[in-house]
Amino acid sequence: MTPRLTLVCHAATPALRAASFPLDEALDDRGLAAARALTGRFGKIGRVFVSPALRARQTAQAMGLEGETCEALRECDYGRWAGLGFEAVAVAEPEALAAWASDPDASPHGGESVTSLIRRIGAWLDGERFEGHRLAVTHASVVRAAAVHALGAPGRAFWRLEAGPLSVTDLRPSPRGWTLRLG
Repeated sequence: MTPRLTLVCHAATPALRAASFPLDEALDDRGLAAARALTGRFGKIGRVFVSPALRARQTAQAMGLEGETCEALRECDYGRWAGLGFEAVAVAEPEALAAWASDPDASPHGGESVTSLIRRIGAWLDGERFEGHRLAVTHASVVRAAAVHALGAPGRAFWRLEAGPLSVTDLRPSPRGWTLRLG
């Protein structure tokens, strides 16, 4: 079997629906139901990785998956913006938000820069031995960082990618690097 890593974004939460920087919140009822609907979708999986965040663990559980907690798959650290709405941050710190959204090296919130996130995820991808089918339940920021790393794209490409709740992304390791498999 060709090695394969399937990345699944966690289901929706109240913070996600409110366009807020996340805390360690639980899934909402609709998110939980949507995750349950994915039970059995991925066939035989050799190993499951799960972000330590509650929303990722609940998503995996709702999908009927038991996985090992993987610290490398944790959400981007949004520093002092965690728990705040995007609009509130845009009003309170417009220059800082603009810098963060345009410069992958910026971390005006005191947390993790996009560049640091991409490096963290790239190190995990390149350091893990993938055999058979692996699945990881994680966050949109992590999926976007993995795609940027896989494509060898510049960090600013992070903002041009979208990964919604329960979206699925397939990566395949090869001797020439990672391949992003669509569709």
